[in-house]
Amino acid sequence: MSDAPQRMDVVALRRGRTRTWLWLTLALTIICLGALISVGTIRSGSARSEYAASGGQSLTVMTRNLYLGGNIDRPIRAAFDKTGADGVLALGHANHELREIVERTDFRTRSRLLADEIAAARPDLVGLQEVALWRHGPMQLDRIGQLNATEVDYDFLAILLSDLASRGTRYEAGSVQQESDVEAPAFTGNPLSATAGAAEDVRLTDRDVILFRSDSGIQVEDRGGGQYATEFKVQLGDVTFPFVRGYAWADVVVGPTTIRFITTHLESHSAKLARAQADELLSGLAGDTRLSTVIVCDCNSNPASVAAHAPLPLGTGGAYRLITEDHGFTDLWLEQPGRAGPGNTASLAELANNTTPHFTRRIDLVLARPASPDQITASRAEVSGNELRDRDPVTGLWPSDHAGVVVQLQIG
Repeated sequence: MSDAPQRMDVVALRRGRTRTWLWLTLALTIICLGALISVGTIRSGSARSEYAASGGQSLTVMTRNLYLGGNIDRPIRAAFDKTGADGVLALGHANHELREIVERTDFRTRSRLLADEIAAARPDLVGLQEVALWRHGPMQLDRIGQLNATEVDYDFLAILLSDLASRGTRYEAGSVQQESDVEAPAFTGNPLSATAGAAEDVRLTDRDVILFRSDSGIQVEDRGGGQYATEFKVQLGDVTFPFVRGYAWADVVVGPTTIRFITTHLESHSAKLARAQADELLSGLAGDTRLSTVIVCDCNSNPASVAAHAPLPLGTGGAYRLITEDHGFTDLWLEQPGRAGPGNTASLAELANNTTPHFTRRIDLVLARPASPDQITASRAEVSGNELRDRDPVTGLWPSDHAGVVVQLQIG
C-alpha cells in the first residue's frame, strides 16, 4: 500500500499546527498592542489612574480670574481728587464708558469659552476670582453710593454654571464669598443742567467662588469665606468707596487626607495692601501648619518668573515672598521640571480682544503647603486659555484678560 496518504496527513497536520500558531501569534500581538495602547492612553491622558493603582489619590485644581469686563480704574482715575459738581460729572461719564466696555467684552460670549476650557481640563476644584454681578437701576444723584440697584444685567456665576451644564460637565458653587459691592451713577451729558443722555445707576458686586465638579466624589467637611480688614478706599466726589477683598475656602477630604482649599484675590492697586491682606490670610485661615493647605489666587504679586529658589529682585513680590519664603508654601508651577514656558497669565488689554497672546506677568498662582513632607506633590501643571485658538472666532474675544492655571496634585 502506498504511503502517499500518510505523507498527506502529516503535511495537513503540520499545516494545521502552523495555522494554529499563526492565529495564536496574531491574537497575542493584538492583545499586546491593545495593552500598549491602553497604557499609552493612561500615561498621555492622565496620571490619575496610574497613581490611584499604587494606592495614592489625585486632585486636579484650577485658578481662574473671570475678568470683571472692564477696568474699574477708569472711574477712579477720572474722579480722583475732584469734588462737588466736577466730581459727579467725572464719575458719571467715566462710569458710563466703563459700562459700555463691559457690554463690548460680553461675558455671555466669554463664558462659553471659559466653559469649554474648564470642561476640557475637568478640574475637581476651581477657585474663581472676579465673579461679577452687574446690576442697574434708576439714577439717583442724591443717593450716590447707596446700594439699591437690583436689575440684573450679568450674573457671571449663573451664566458660567449654565454653560458648563450644557457641556455635560456639571459644577456646583460650593463656597461663594461677596467682596466689593459699589454703586455709582453713569450718564452722558450733564444731568446737573438737565441735559443728561443715557442715565442710570450702575452697581458692581464682586465675588470669590469655589466650584466643585459634581461627579468628582470629593467629600466636603466644611466651607466658608471672609473679607480682609485691609481695604483700598477711594474718595470719589464726596463719597468714599471701599474696595473689599477676601477669600472663599473649603476643607475637602481626598482619601485619608483633609486639604484646606482657598481662593483669594489680593489688592491690585497697592503692593503694600496686597502684602497686608496676605498676612491676614496666613495669620488666620491659612495659618494652621497641621493642615495641608492649597491656595489658588490672583495674587497681584509677581514672582518675576524666576527659577525655583532664585532670589527675587528687590522691591517686587512682597505678598509672594511672604507666602512662599516666610510661610513655607511651594509655588507648584516652579516644581515642574518640564514646564512649558514661564507660566505668564496676565494681562491682556481692557477689551480682551488682543490679536496676539500678550501675557507678560505670572500672578495667577497655585501654592501648597503640606502638613507632612510629600503629602502634596504636583504631577502636572499647565496654563489654559492663553492660545489663539482659545479666542472666540467671531468677536476675537479671549475668555478673560487673564489665563488660567491647572495643576494635578498627588495626595498621599
